[in-house]
Amino acid sequence: MIRITQLKLRPNENSGGIERAIRSALHLKKEEAFSYEILRRSIDARKKPDLYEVYTVSVKPDSANTERKILGRRLKNVSEYEPAAYLYDKDEPGIRNPEKIYAAGISEYADDPSRPLIVGTGPAGLFCGLLLAREGLRPVLIERGARAKERAEAVRAFWDNGVLDPESNVQFGEGGAGTFSDGKLNTGVKDPEGRIRFILKTFVSAGADPDIMYSAKPHVGTDVLRNVVTSITDEIVMRGGSVFFGTRMDRIDQDSGGAWHVHCAGREKNISFLTYHLVLAVGHSSRDTFSMLREAGLPMSAKAFAVGIRIQHPQSVIDRALYGSDPGYRLPPAPYKLTHRLDGGRGVYSFCMCPGGYVVNASSEPGRLAVNGMSFHDRSSGIANSAIVVTVSPGEIRGYLDMLPDDTPAPDPLIGVKFQRKLEQAAFEAGGGMIPVQRFEDFAGADGSISRLPGFEPMICGRWKMADIRSVFPDTIRDGIREGIMAWERQIEGFAGQEAVLCAAESRTSSPVRIERGKDYQAPGYAGLYPCGEGAGYAGGITSAAADGLKVAEQILNDVGSKRHF
Repeated sequence: MIRITQLKLRPNENSGGIERAIRSALHLKKEEAFSYEILRRSIDARKKPDLYEVYTVSVKPDSANTERKILGRRLKNVSEYEPAAYLYDKDEPGIRNPEKIYAAGISEYADDPSRPLIVGTGPAGLFCGLLLAREGLRPVLIERGARAKERAEAVRAFWDNGVLDPESNVQFGEGGAGTFSDGKLNTGVKDPEGRIRFILKTFVSAGADPDIMYSAKPHVGTDVLRNVVTSITDEIVMRGGSVFFGTRMDRIDQDSGGAWHVHCAGREKNISFLTYHLVLAVGHSSRDTFSMLREAGLPMSAKAFAVGIRIQHPQSVIDRALYGSDPGYRLPPAPYKLTHRLDGGRGVYSFCMCPGGYVVNASSEPGRLAVNGMSFHDRSSGIANSAIVVTVSPGEIRGYLDMLPDDTPAPDPLIGVKFQRKLEQAAFEAGGGMIPVQRFEDFAGADGSISRLPGFEPMICGRWKMADIRSVFPDTIRDGIREGIMAWERQIEGFAGQEAVLCAAESRTSSPVRIERGKDYQAPGYAGLYPCGEGAGYAGGITSAAADGLKVAEQILNDVGSKRHF
């Protein structure tokens, strides 16, 4: 096959335009046929209003002779191409054993330690479970929260009345925290093994828009993602797996034979599981689980992460700055990605930017308040939002918590959790239990003003009020946020202007903890226990977490020498 990069077309050209551009780039005659696949599409707005869509495509000429002839010409932006093929992608969609269908939900279970047990149904847990199920290992998945549909109803009720369910909320439930986010699937992870493409194909098979296969910034949308994760769960169950919702892991221990006993609290009754392969895909907000695992002796350490606020602007402000005042084309709401280096080397950056989206109350603990951002598939809210966050290290956090260097004999691996809780409690108190909202001009000022909103209504899921959020953060973090936003005014006119509105606190950017594991993906000294995904400190987003889940599943398959059943 052949790959062409930097194939430029005007926005909104149809497939005929792509075919003409390919024929021109490869110097093909009219009678020389070919097929093609879009590998990547992005918008180049660097010379606005002169805009282009830039494509990378793979092309298969109608004959091997034509392909050799093209490659022999050594054309610009043209090269030989062999797509990465994931070892476990057998192109076998659907159920291989259709008479063996189980009802997803609370499943029947009998002790069988040969079945891998996965704790958590976020992207890491689901993709680990999916691969193991496709390979015939009949995994068991447990999840403290509810199924996506039931969970969505509970979350909407929380946003309306402020009554939080600590076990099933924006953080906990089918699909993990990503179910109530933008559903962004872009990642900087290199993919020589083909896992990322497999993940995207799986999402498409489960109902996501096919354009995620080639978009430079693939996006599913919260509304679509809920159905996608349900479809993946259903396939796991239909292939012989079992899934238990409303089931929280409370204690683990290992017997002399190497089997793990997992003791859980369920909605209706307590239950225990037995397994030789225990996967901990617990998510970045399972703070009580981190404490339990630490008490159980698992090796873990504190890691750097980032905290800050959510900023909102009218989407038109962002579109005008990035596309120009009158681009002349129908274009999607513009995203942005911004970074700034503070004195001393600390970074401040935008994170999880949601074009046409909403700020949401993403709390999971009573008396504490965390925010996140999400967009639906159509990104039609008219308001852009993004996290603006500052990196913090475990050493810095000691100072923020007023801890002296010799307060503890060894670094506390849960010190980041303590800091997150401090910020979230301050945000809860600032807003009286509601999301605190403040104009950036007031946040950047010196007098703690709380002005009226500008001429637009912020898009917020959850109750909110105008409040002074400056006191939520230590001075260094607050000053870093302010400096970054003001610096980005030079890139996006209006970014620091009168229409910039902030919400606090964005504290769940990534896990503050790393559960140690070796090259065999198992915790040192704890054979058969596999820390996995973002919560364990090995991923940062939906796609990288799903890829880590696949890696752990591959290791389990190697460990047991599995052969396919279906």
